[in-house]
Amino acid sequence: MSIFNAIRSSGFRRGPARLLGGICGALARQLGLNVWLVRVLMLLLFALPVVGWGAYAIIWILTPNQQGSIPVERWLGRR
Repeated sequence: MSIFNAIRSSGFRRGPARLLGGICGALARQLGLNVWLVRVLMLLLFALPVVGWGAYAIIWILTPNQQGSIPVERWLGRR
């Protein structure tokens, strides 16, 4: 099983409640929290540039969208 299939089978998906990349909406749904609470917490993390922006970018490129497409997998030409 490839790493991308393992990520897809986790059930974690970006969007559809999205403003930018859909990560906060996905985290809120997975954790059972209000999406605005997660967005505020993420904004606070952005005050720490490497942690906030870096974590968001890594999560975004490794998280499938609603159709199951993973950005880094597309960039590598595997899907």
